[in-house]
Amino acid sequence: MLNFFHTFEPERILISLGFINIYWYGFFMVLGILAGLGVSLHLAKYYKINKELILDLAFFLIISGLIGARIYDIALEFPYYLKNPIDIFKIWQGGLAIHGAIIGGLIGAWIFFKKNKIKNYWQIISIITPGLALGQAIGRFGNYFNQELFGNPTNLAWGIPISVANRPEAYINFEYFHPTFLYESIGSFIIFLILINIHIYIIKNHYYLLNTAYCALTLAYLFLYSVLRFSLEFIRIDYAPTIFNLRAPQIVSLLIIIFIIVLYFYVKKSKKLCFHR
Repeated sequence: MLNFFHTFEPERILISLGFINIYWYGFFMVLGILAGLGVSLHLAKYYKINKELILDLAFFLIISGLIGARIYDIALEFPYYLKNPIDIFKIWQGGLAIHGAIIGGLIGAWIFFKKNKIKNYWQIISIITPGLALGQAIGRFGNYFNQELFGNPTNLAWGIPISVANRPEAYINFEYFHPTFLYESIGSFIIFLILINIHIYIIKNHYYLLNTAYCALTLAYLFLYSVLRFSLEFIRIDYAPTIFNLRAPQIVSLLIIIFIIVLYFYVKKSKKLCFHR
C-alpha cells in the first residue's frame, strides 16, 4: 500500500465524457457524504430518531457546510482569488476548508433546529458527528488526486511524488513529499472509531436522555480534530496566512482547544454542561 503511494502519480479526472469531466475530488466528496450519512442514519435507528429528520438536516448541513468551506478557503487565499476571481467557482480544483465547513454546518444546524423547534439538538448533533469524521477521512483522498495539501519533502518510503507543476517554487527540486492528506485521513478515521465507541457506550448503558453525554461527544470531536489539525499544519507547505509564526488553521484549532479546556474546568467547578434546556 505504501509503495503504491510512493510510485503512483494520480490524475485529477476520473471519467471524461466528451466535454464533461468527472473529477476524483468530487467523487470522494460525494462518497464521504454518503458514507457519513449512512452512519448517521444507522445511529438514528438506535435512538429512535426519525430518518426523515436526519435526511432533512443533512441537506441543510451539506449546503451550509459547502458554502462555509468555500468562503473560508477564499478568505485564507484572498490575494489569489482577487487576481483570479473566476476560480472562486471551480470547486472541483479543491479549496474546501474543513474549518469553514464546520462553521457553516453549525450555522446551518442552528437555522434548522430553530426553524423546526427541535429541543434534543445535542442528541441529533452527536448522531451526525461520527459521520462527519468518517466523511473527512474519505474526502481527504480527493486532495491526493488533486496533488494538493501535501507536506514537507521527505525520503520516507511512503512519500508521494508531486508533479513539477504542483510543487511550490521553493521546493521545485524535490520529488517526494509527506502525504499529509493520508495522515489526516487516518487521524479522522481514528476519531470516527472513538466517537462510535462512545455511542456504543451510551447505548449499552442506557444514557439516552443525558444531554451531557451527547454534548461531551460533540466536544470530543472538536477537540480531537483540532489537535490533529494543529499538529499536521507544522508540516504542510501550502499557502496560509500566519500570525506569530502559526498558520491560520492552527490559530483556529488552538482557539477551539483552549475553549474546550476552559469549558472543562468551568464544568468541573460548576457541575453544569452544555447549556441545559
